[in-house]
Amino acid sequence: MKSPPPVYGVLAEFDDQTALVAAARSLAEAGYYKFEAYTPFPIEELSEAITPRHPLLPLIVLVGGGVGAVGGFFMQYYAAAISYPLNVGGRPPDSWPMFVPVTFELAVLAAASAAVFGALALSRLPMPYHPLFKVKEFERASRDRFFLCVEAGDPRFDLTETSHLLMSLNALGVSNVVD
Repeated sequence: MKSPPPVYGVLAEFDDQTALVAAARSLAEAGYYKFEAYTPFPIEELSEAITPRHPLLPLIVLVGGGVGAVGGFFMQYYAAAISYPLNVGGRPPDSWPMFVPVTFELAVLAAASAAVFGALALSRLPMPYHPLFKVKEFERASRDRFFLCVEAGDPRFDLTETSHLLMSLNALGVSNVVD
């Protein structure tokens, strides 16, 4: 016997932006936080209704910059003081002020690289296909319909309870999204 396909979430369709914003606020008040809205144009009130997730990207950039700075400093220290020490004008080979420019530059390079690759990884890009594309009604998301998708990864997610909640919020239709 085949097991049912894994569920990505529940998708609700709305016909106007006020219903979508009201539904997003109701979901946030009910304790849901892993949901996303899809609209044909930007809606300012929607950003207030959807609580942002805790951003992980600043931490990734900070760690990347720290690794770049430490790596740049110790690369120069190893080259100047351990591998090939030279006595130039009586200065010590491990004088840290001469290491500052390269250390800073490698910190910036590593932080920028961590920002790019971290943003791509956190966005799960490149993603040529998304589970929402399987829902036929979702084709209208870029034209004249408004959608709200509650992801199955939300701790409060229950397939039947979430579907009933979305229907009670004046949704035109509710669809299960399979992964």
